[in-house]
Amino acid sequence: MAPKKTESRESGMTYREAGVDIDAGAALVEAIAPLAARTARPGVMGRLGGFGGLFDVEATGFRDPILVAATDGVGTKLKIAIETGGHDAIGIDLVAMCVNDLVVQGAEPLFFLDYFASSTLEPEHAERIIAGVAKGCELAGAALIGGETAEMPGLYREGDYDLAGFAVGAAERDKLLPRDDLAPGDTLIAIASSGAHANGFSLIRKIASESGLGWEDPAPFDKNLTLGEALLTPTRIYVKPLLDAIRRTGAIKALAHITGGGLTDNLPRVFPDHLGASIDLASLAVPPVFHWIAEAGNVEASELLRTFNMGAGMVAVTDADNVEAVCALLESGGEQTSVIGVLEPRSDGAPVRYDGALGLGR
Repeated sequence: MAPKKTESRESGMTYREAGVDIDAGAALVEAIAPLAARTARPGVMGRLGGFGGLFDVEATGFRDPILVAATDGVGTKLKIAIETGGHDAIGIDLVAMCVNDLVVQGAEPLFFLDYFASSTLEPEHAERIIAGVAKGCELAGAALIGGETAEMPGLYREGDYDLAGFAVGAAERDKLLPRDDLAPGDTLIAIASSGAHANGFSLIRKIASESGLGWEDPAPFDKNLTLGEALLTPTRIYVKPLLDAIRRTGAIKALAHITGGGLTDNLPRVFPDHLGASIDLASLAVPPVFHWIAEAGNVEASELLRTFNMGAGMVAVTDADNVEAVCALLESGGEQTSVIGVLEPRSDGAPVRYDGALGLGR
């Protein structure tokens, strides 16, 4: 069958008719330029809107720098932002997921780039999202030096969007983490999370749906917020307090960012095979959101520990003599800390051993 002919038209087709508005993209770059300017730091070169972002590592003052790179997204937490219109903090999550992965290697974040893709660019929403990215960069001390905004009608549904981020940091060659002097008896310090951060949201969304809860309903674990507002609490950015503690004490031997996989899968990434972690579950300060997840979803403790951070967004490892000093510095930087376990010799079995029970109030 021959293809159906289109009716003749007086003027040619345009990109805008196909769903892509170049002028809107240019206007967005102009609108976010002041936001990016607020993130400027030593090393930034050029201006936003070029073909590539420029950065002078020598200007940062590092003596023998090793570059460290990380890329990430925010998973299906985006669906809650899209469905509620809560776009303001999701960019903070994006930055956090990347820069927290840099600092665990002892690296200071230098610069950040974002990728924002949607069906049709809605400048107001996009500006709010990128404003969150800029805020996250300010919290991390990283410069927002560029990014990409893509309109892809036909690939994304109307109203949907996606986010990805890319961060580069630097550490002195002889200060990289984890150190090679990790030993039995070293102490594990949990640094409190702000909730679920940006992991496990496919399970969270399923629990909310099967519980008959909408995002505008009161959060079962926080009556002052709607469920959507509570779940969109942004991921904590631990960079500045951790860098301060690393540099001033010289006592942090390793750090683990507790993301998807929880304590179970993330802790073993930072210590050698001959060591294991012994965790006292009763020492974890479990945020109320996880009480709700456990009860409403009837989720077993082992599944919780392998899916969520359970209140420990970051774990620092130090020798027993320096625990007090490290905790004091982190707390002076606004963090909450608790000792949750120790490293021990590992002959066989799982690399993370749990004792006691989670305090889930059920």
